[in-house]
Amino acid sequence: MTTPTILLVEDNPDDEALTLRAFKRSKIRNEITVVRDGAEALGYLFPADDVTPSPALILLDLNLPKIGGLEVLRRMRADERTALIPVVVLTSSKLEEDILDSYRNGANAYVRKPVKFSDFTEAVNALGVFWLLMNEPVPNHGPVTGIEVGHS
Repeated sequence: MTTPTILLVEDNPDDEALTLRAFKRSKIRNEITVVRDGAEALGYLFPADDVTPSPALILLDLNLPKIGGLEVLRRMRADERTALIPVVVLTSSKLEEDILDSYRNGANAYVRKPVKFSDFTEAVNALGVFWLLMNEPVPNHGPVTGIEVGHS
């Protein structure tokens, strides 16, 4: 049996390395796919061959090049193939507007990146334990219908 994949959408190489190191230190052994901008994230989630990958969890930065994280989130939630994949916004933004927009557009959680590595490791560990071990994922029974996400 393969372990579920985590999709990390992060453009900052230092934050990417920190996140991967925190996962390793937390003993989370899931495969982690990294994409570095919003366009690459959408290309991964909606490939031309129409075989949509289904990561168990998406960690999404908001401030991304090409296509911003909120737009990635909107497009995911608008498509029945990705509408129910858990998305945790993992960002340095403290703006109330970003928090509200994230939840309005279907984020499952909003986590600010802590500055200290030990705090960051604890946050990543808690995310991994909850979303990958404790959370009961949506059963895979084909397309989901009737999903509505508020738009600002």
